[in-house]
Amino acid sequence: MRQHSVIHTPKISDYEELTQVWEASVRATHQFLPDSYIELLRNLVLTRYLDAVMLICTKDAQQRITGFAGVAAGKIEMLFIDPCHRGQGLGKQLLRYSIERLNADELDVNEQNPQALGFYEKQGFEVIGRSEVDGMGQPYPLLHMRLRQSLQRSSNG
Repeated sequence: MRQHSVIHTPKISDYEELTQVWEASVRATHQFLPDSYIELLRNLVLTRYLDAVMLICTKDAQQRITGFAGVAAGKIEMLFIDPCHRGQGLGKQLLRYSIERLNADELDVNEQNPQALGFYEKQGFEVIGRSEVDGMGQPYPLLHMRLRQSLQRSSNG
């Protein structure tokens, strides 16, 4: 995991950097979203969404944020990795921390993001429902996922 073994708690002063990681990640993985929608969401991430969750992040050797997750009420509300750092195990590390330390066992994923869906399935999540629209009521279907029961017991034990 190359110098990413420590999970950090970001500060409000990190919100701009977190939002930059969010935007780079979304632009690399959510090609189905128009620019105007990404800009709208970017502002909401910066001004509202980051404050609504318990944040954790990974940093590189220069203390730059390389990925982050946000958890609220047992649900992983966000998990984003800087595209330059994908494939290094950071998403898995943040996900495991969210499950084991923050008691998260649910999440939503865009149906049109098959890479993320495959990642979560590989990590033990299963689809338990579907919404036709995203949280803003836009036509980007969400798949609701939950950690399989057998994995919940083993991570809590």
